[in-house]
Amino acid sequence: MKRRAFNSLAAAAGIALMTAWLPSTAAEPLKVGFVYVGPIGDAGWTYAHDQGRVALEKAFGDKVKTTFVENVPEGADAERVIRKLATEGNKVIFTTSFGYMNPTEKVAKAFPDIVFAHATGYKTAKNLGTYETKFYEGAYLLGIVAGKMSKSNTLGFVGSFPIPEVVRNINSFTLGAQSVNPNIKTKVVWVNTWYDPAKERQAAETLIAQGADVLCQNTDSPATLQVAQEKGVYAFGWDSDMAKFAPKAHLTANTNNWAPYYIDTVKSVLAGSWKSGEVRGGLKEGMVVMSPLNSVVPAEAKKLFEEKKKAIADGKFHPFQGPVVDQAGATKVAAGSVMPLDKLLSIDFYVKGVEGSIPK
Repeated sequence: MKRRAFNSLAAAAGIALMTAWLPSTAAEPLKVGFVYVGPIGDAGWTYAHDQGRVALEKAFGDKVKTTFVENVPEGADAERVIRKLATEGNKVIFTTSFGYMNPTEKVAKAFPDIVFAHATGYKTAKNLGTYETKFYEGAYLLGIVAGKMSKSNTLGFVGSFPIPEVVRNINSFTLGAQSVNPNIKTKVVWVNTWYDPAKERQAAETLIAQGADVLCQNTDSPATLQVAQEKGVYAFGWDSDMAKFAPKAHLTANTNNWAPYYIDTVKSVLAGSWKSGEVRGGLKEGMVVMSPLNSVVPAEAKKLFEEKKKAIADGKFHPFQGPVVDQAGATKVAAGSVMPLDKLLSIDFYVKGVEGSIPK
């Protein structure tokens, strides 16, 4: 009897190890946690992630139970929040901002039976994957429209933090504009925050005062757009369609659609087939979606916009397709070549036409 009991316990233990990333019983929903850097009402980055969470719930119904924590600072407090979600029984945890990378890695080591996925980072482990959108694809398309709409040949960009992800978007935006207007220059104001409407507003006002008549941003609120409308210039939505906040100024939006990734990830966890890796989706995968163009955009610009969007989605064009030249005139990507992925992910220079220097 003792040996039979021992064998039963051993078998049970083996099954537990094999199904560590599955709900404990079919009747119990898979608990999924989300950590957000801003409020879900920011109309930008966090709002877009939360729309993905809502889509996840709709896709799986009572098979999943989601929870989220918003306004979590990037740093020590993030580790506390991530760890708390882990101890509360969440079997999948999505941490949705670059600054959560190290805290996520640390908590993942302590909870090997939980799947962690970190947005925009580069550290992976057996139970830690990364994901991001090829947002630079959409930024290039915004640039095409900006280049055609600008009368001053001066664009403005409200930057959040001087990390490769943001520098990549500034450069792609500028390259897109220069593809239709070689006289374009881009001015950048850094606000060192993802979400602070007051700082974003001030930065937008500064750029307009410096002659920018079309604005872009890598921040989360619609403040830049609202200033643009007040001042009679144009701007773009970022992360989500922001047209309702400034319908006259809003030309189009570069939006993140996280739903496909969240649904596919949870589907693989439920099936027991999830594996760590790096996921990057763009226009082709439907993870980057352009919102409708404003009727003020000229027909020629609309045509170029749609043609280039199709070419990018079809893999026939890449925003960082050579020649790409930096501010000093040095060739970074030769004609006929495309910037290698590792260089693209670690980009640390401005292309020719972007003014100023990247803060250290």
